[in-house]
Formats: sequence, C-alpha cells, structure tokens
Amino acid sequence: MAVRAAVLPAVGSPLEITGIELPDPGPGQVRVRLAAAGVCHSDLSLSDGTMRLPVPAVLGHEGAGTVVAVGEGVGHVSPGDGVVLNWAPSCGACHACSLGEVWLCANALSGAADVYARTTEGTDLHPGLNVAAFAEETVVSASCVLPVPDGVPLTDAALLGCAVLTGYGAVHHAARVRQGETVAVFGVGGVGLAALQAARIAGASKIVAVDVSPGKEDLARAAGATDYVVASETTAREIRGLTGKQGVDVAVECAGRAVSIRTAWDSTRRGGRTTVVGIGGKDQQVTFNALEIFHWGRTLSGCVYGNSDPAKDLPVLAGHIRAGRLDLSALVTERIRLDGIPAAFENMLAGKGGRALVVF
Repeated sequence: MAVRAAVLPAVGSPLEITGIELPDPGPGQVRVRLAAAGVCHSDLSLSDGTMRLPVPAVLGHEGAGTVVAVGEGVGHVSPGDGVVLNWAPSCGACHACSLGEVWLCANALSGAADVYARTTEGTDLHPGLNVAAFAEETVVSASCVLPVPDGVPLTDAALLGCAVLTGYGAVHHAARVRQGETVAVFGVGGVGLAALQAARIAGASKIVAVDVSPGKEDLARAAGATDYVVASETTAREIRGLTGKQGVDVAVECAGRAVSIRTAWDSTRRGGRTTVVGIGGKDQQVTFNALEIFHWGRTLSGCVYGNSDPAKDLPVLAGHIRAGRLDLSALVTERIRLDGIPAAFENMLAGKGGRALVVF
C-alpha cells in the first residue's frame, strides 16, 4: 500500500515528498498511522552527514500515532491503540543494558540499516533512526512502540519521543538538578524548552535561558526561565553576574556547538556540573587546559537521549502533564503538514527555524 513520505535521497540533498510502498508487518512488527511527528535538529544532522546512517532513507524519529496492524508475536499493543515511537529501543542483552544504562544500548540503532520500504519506483529505503516518522504510515519493530499514557493527546504525545525525554532527562537524570539550585540552559529549541520546564519542576531557584535569538525570550520565560541572555562573548560574565559572581550550579548545553559548550563550562560555578545534550560535528573541537580542570573542580558530562528509560519515564512525564506542570504545546513554534517539512528544514539550515510539529 502506497503512502506519502519525506524521503532523503542522499546526504546533503533536499527532502522529497513522494509515495512509498510499505509492506504488511511481519513477525514482531507493528504498522502505525502517524498522528504527528516533530522536526528535530537530529534529523537535520542526519541529512547533512553529521550523523551517519544509510540512505536513501525516510527521516523522522519523534512521533506518535495509532496502530493499524500487528505481526505475529506482538502482544503489548493491538490495532486501534495509540502509541509513542521509541527510536532507540534497548536490547536488554548488551553490556550497557546489563548495567541499567539502556540509553547507551549497543544495538539500539541496528534497525536503521534495514530496508523497511521501497519507493514506488522500487528503490530500497532505510528507516532513519529506526522509525521513519516523516510518513503517513510506518512499519517498525514492536520494541519501537510504547502505549500512549492516559490523558495525553496523540499530537502532543509525539513530542515525548525525543525532545521531552531528552530535555527532562538531561535535567533529572544526567545533571540531577536539586531543589534550590541554579541552572542555565543553552539553546531554546524543543529540547531546551523541555529542559527549562524540567528545571522548574525540579525546583531550581534561578533558571537562565541562553540563545542567539532575542525573539525566543517570551518562549523561554513561558517555559520557566527567570532570566534571558542573548548569546555573546560576554555570556559567561552575565550569568556569573546573575548568580552572585559564582556561576550556576548546573549548565545544560542543547546546541552542540564548541563555543556554547565552552561558554556553558565557563558559566558553571566552581564544583558545578555541565551537561552536554547537543549533537555537534567532529569539527567542533572544545579545549581545556589541565590547570583549569583541577582548579574549577567542575564535572563535564555527555548525555544521550536524556539518559532516559522511555518505558519508565513516559508514565512520569504523563503525570506532570496531567498535573499541569509540563506543557507540551509550549515546545511547538510552528504546526505544519507533511508537505511543509522541506521548508522547515531550510529554515533550520538558515538558523531561522523553531520547533515544527508535522500534523498528519
């Protein structure tokens, strides 16, 4: 059965909205009709080669929808169920999984190399980050779907699959922000907006949002920022000025750029914690000297998928949503249709894009 999808024909090429042929779900597979999908910067990183996965491919890894059909052996979901797509399912058997670090699963992206569909002309297609959410429908491994928590609309639930899990997890799991601590979040995109809300939920006493765009201040403050700083060469000094010349207890970097990682580090107090969430390229080199590492006593750590376990964290996030503490609609700056994805990518490339949500 043919459905429409946004296909990346080659690295660096524009996305093409075209028809693709999806097979029926085989053993251990689920077919899902998408309700919505988020346009994430990681998709841009796949399209420009920063992250390498097989092409041609259908991108999109943050989505939710309704189960259309299930293959043999699938028991945890049934046709008609609402589901969130999980682009990084854990295998439960590798070394990282044995340590409980499911976000570092060695086999999480093994499905991305598979051929999951074909163009109407017969060209093999790979599922970008396992789930190929930039399509009207997709076929995924059963491990890539989780039931939508009660009380969360499908279109909002799409954002749980990446931005919210990553931003919330960066604050609660990776940085472990405590009541009364001060926090700076660098990058006010979807993940950054989720991190700001997570810092507020954690009880941070001061939450500083940092972005290159002055126009994002209202979004940041609505998400929980108490202060807003437009990124410049004096950002670290401004943040220290907002915190009694000490620096923040925790800096969460969501842009993946060398300059913002270094600035986040410089903005953190002596003994503080800097958590890097953004995905940067190999050319983004960050340097430190040996003396400052000793003197400042700071911790610098990476963060993958918010160090989250989706099966455990989705119910927690749903509780925050139902209680009004977490507003998913605040993460979306633009709602588009499938045909709008290429333009959304152009905006991201030009540095103009916000967080777009594709509504099918």
